[in-house]
Amino acid sequence: MKTKNGHHFSRLGLRRVDIDTYKENVAYLSRDCSVYRAEGFQALAKVEVSCNGRHIQAVLNVVDDDRIVGCEELGLSEQAFAQLGADEGAEVRVAQAEPPASMDAVRRKISGERLGLADYRNITQDIAQSHYSKMEMAAFLVATGQNGLDRDEVLSLTRAMIETGVRLNWREPLVADKHCIGGIPGNRTSMLIVPIVAAHGMLIPKTSSRAITSPAGTADTMEVLSHISLSPDALNKLVRLERGCLAWGGTTKLAPVDDVLISVERPLGIDSQGQMVASILSKKVAAGATHLLLDIPVGPTAKVRRMREAMALRKLFEFVGDRLNLRMEVVITDGRQPIGRGIGPVLEARDVMQVLQNDPEAPLDLREKALRMAGRIIEFDPDVRGGQGYAIAREILESGRALAKMNRIIQAQGVQEQAMAPGQLTFEVNAERDGVVTGVDNYLLANTARLAGAPMAKGAGVDMFVKLGQPVKKGEPLYRVHAEFQSNFDFARDFTAAHSGYTIGEATEMPSNFTEFEP
Repeated sequence: MKTKNGHHFSRLGLRRVDIDTYKENVAYLSRDCSVYRAEGFQALAKVEVSCNGRHIQAVLNVVDDDRIVGCEELGLSEQAFAQLGADEGAEVRVAQAEPPASMDAVRRKISGERLGLADYRNITQDIAQSHYSKMEMAAFLVATGQNGLDRDEVLSLTRAMIETGVRLNWREPLVADKHCIGGIPGNRTSMLIVPIVAAHGMLIPKTSSRAITSPAGTADTMEVLSHISLSPDALNKLVRLERGCLAWGGTTKLAPVDDVLISVERPLGIDSQGQMVASILSKKVAAGATHLLLDIPVGPTAKVRRMREAMALRKLFEFVGDRLNLRMEVVITDGRQPIGRGIGPVLEARDVMQVLQNDPEAPLDLREKALRMAGRIIEFDPDVRGGQGYAIAREILESGRALAKMNRIIQAQGVQEQAMAPGQLTFEVNAERDGVVTGVDNYLLANTARLAGAPMAKGAGVDMFVKLGQPVKKGEPLYRVHAEFQSNFDFARDFTAAHSGYTIGEATEMPSNFTEFEP
């Protein structure tokens, strides 16, 4: 045992521990190891691990099973092992970690102080370098959520997050993108907008995330049809060839600190406006977008529930976007119920393809919302006059050009070899009385689909039969739940037995629709 700057360190053999600790470096030390007894090496302390000139920080876990890690070994979780880049069995040095200097700024934010760009740069760089534990990140997120971020702080945080990763440059004057703030199941408009806009000739390289708390993200649904994990070179070639893509953004390292913060935000249920704006815009600017259409759904069970909240959020997005040289159009849409019929990857992919194929059975709400949003993006084109976008988008869809473009994108990304279908274990949830559907709870239906297994089980989800304003009779099915595994089937059935997610009453009880256009 030696000392360095007053801290103990020791040399141990490196062992890979095959545990996915999701965005957090974790080290494992035997309770019988002499290092464990040294001051500062208790469980959940942070340690610095060094090998061949490379250093990482990790949170320490103490192990009582020598099958996981031996007395003279230091184990590292999958992410930490990859970051260190050393071979298993290599000699590593472990020492107490210095606390990140930027924690002083976090403490000032906890006290209610306003932070500047330098503070946010220091914090995000420390997070990107895995110098923060999840507890320390939680403290930062709670401080910024509870005490709020003024608009200049949101701008500073966004800029700092952009700087933590790569920034794409497509070398074109107009690079379009689209984003929805979320909270509405089945809202797969991106998978329709991209082929329509790309068929018009505009560049729209859409990189999307996988679902974290929703039943499906765009990436999960696109994976039903094609491969989504593309190398940066493959992504660039695809976009140059087809003018668009629908790929997973996890391989591109765009504003990577955002992904780390999200991994802490979601379990805590933290979703402050300032963090949301910084998260979305940092990703879009890093992806090289010059023009962005942003969708804010409003409804009683949406993420934004009142029109005044939507207007305040719109102003904040526009303020930050303007200072980042990002031309934005923010639209407020109907968030009173899910969009389309399917909730879950396979069911949502079916809806998308029905719209592209001009199938008479295609969900009209999904079709119309996608056309109107694609039309707004097409109007970014300086050669298109205002008001013409919708007609252009509709012609591209109805002529089959959008379907042809989607098929080329699927081929270029790589057709999904595994055939996927709705889960074979099913049950239906029926109306308990006669009346009119006056409420559809987005959260409850999304939770039902997740309990049924979505998005991990691609065929799991909810298939809706009845939407807002439609009449129903007692015993008539409202929706069907699909599952692939019995345990998920049982979880979903028990959950829906307590509440269907539907409210049935009189037509006069319908919630107000505060939108700029009807979906």
